[in-house]
Amino acid sequence: MRRFGVYAVAAAVLLGVVGGCAYTPSSHYARKLFSNDIYVEIHIDKVEPENAPFIKDEMNRIVYNRFKGHVVTDKKRADSQIFVDYRGSSFSPLTYRDGYVTRYRVNVNTHFVMLTPKGKIEKNIVTFYDADIQQSALTSSTLRIEAIKKGLQKALDEFIAYAAAKGALVK
Repeated sequence: MRRFGVYAVAAAVLLGVVGGCAYTPSSHYARKLFSNDIYVEIHIDKVEPENAPFIKDEMNRIVYNRFKGHVVTDKKRADSQIFVDYRGSSFSPLTYRDGYVTRYRVNVNTHFVMLTPKGKIEKNIVTFYDADIQQSALTSSTLRIEAIKKGLQKALDEFIAYAAAKGALVK
């Protein structure tokens, strides 16, 4: 009986080693859709224009780091294009103390369109992020912008995961 346990452990380790070799990062699949030169265009909700530089920088960082691509400024030169439409955010109170909101949820609405040589991918993504509110108006304003940025970061990550899943289906 004890010998059977040793063989079972050895088989499990061998299976784990062999099965672990099949891991492929999601960027590999997303890379099947993209080409080297990628044009990124951001459309921002006019109510919150301060988020435009953040979204543009984050999208460029993702293109560089995850896809090893190059962001180009000329749409005609690009092989692939990504359009990000930030459609605003809304806030919902979660927790009250003495009649004042102390915690809220920010809902961020974004729409992505990706044009590649393999076709078009389009996805609407709504993410949320929970944050605390301070009593100071200045601190609350800063925390509000940070909460929106966190929600936007989640939306960008979700879109990249979606693109990777679509890339896995490409032959």
